[in-house]
Amino acid sequence: MNYYKRFIVAPDKKVRLKDIDPGFTDKHEDHKDAEREIKHYQKRLRELQELLYAENQRSLLICLQAMDTGGKDGTISHVLGAMNPQGCRVVSFKQPTAKELSHDFLWRIHRAAPAKGEVVIFNRSQYEDVLIARVHHLSPKNILRSRYDEINIFEEGLSNADTHILKFYLNISKSEQLKRFKERLDDPSKQWKISESDYKERGFWQDYTAAYEEVLSRCSTEKAPWFIIPANHKWFRNLAVSRIVVEYLEQLNMKAPAPSVDLKRIRREFHAAKKI
Repeated sequence: MNYYKRFIVAPDKKVRLKDIDPGFTDKHEDHKDAEREIKHYQKRLRELQELLYAENQRSLLICLQAMDTGGKDGTISHVLGAMNPQGCRVVSFKQPTAKELSHDFLWRIHRAAPAKGEVVIFNRSQYEDVLIARVHHLSPKNILRSRYDEINIFEEGLSNADTHILKFYLNISKSEQLKRFKERLDDPSKQWKISESDYKERGFWQDYTAAYEEVLSRCSTEKAPWFIIPANHKWFRNLAVSRIVVEYLEQLNMKAPAPSVDLKRIRREFHAAKKI
């Protein structure tokens, strides 16, 4: 099964998240059963990322969105952990600062976009302005409606500048979220993640679901596709995301650049040095 095709949201497809199983694990029964495949894609991911860095002709932007406890941090740790940090960067978008609010809503996003040869992972992204803003009525409806098209145009511009964009919605169930909240309460090493808004925001589950469905339906394009990743099982989430990134990068047919020095001369000098 090609995971890229299996989990992609086709352009203009109407998404209904209730019809998608967040507990799906493909052919694998458990983490142990999938471990060999997970390690394979981690290794291949590092090889391809190093090619991207060496080639220095294009960049990769990975956007992660999810409900609270959906696994953005865990996905970043898994995907980034497989790469050479020299060519990678993580950007987390929180509540906009006063300076950011004095610009258009995409200003802070564009400033964080990857340079050629670089992989950047967005922890939350440009979509916060049509998710939180919609659920909590922070912007007029006419402004929100225009932002979907503005985001699509923005992403097309990045794509035209050789930035490849892959966007992942980490799909967990409401019951799995409650289970993860309890794990945070019970684990002292995770209690720092707890915020006052966690359970309050849970009350807006259906509103967020509707907001995500509109984003996924309106903003999955050929140049910047969305993928809906079953994320109730963390190990399968990691496998699916890394495999999709690998499948995408492999079809770019990247090549290591030619050496910039005279290899024959370097070899002669090397052999001469061995005799000293």
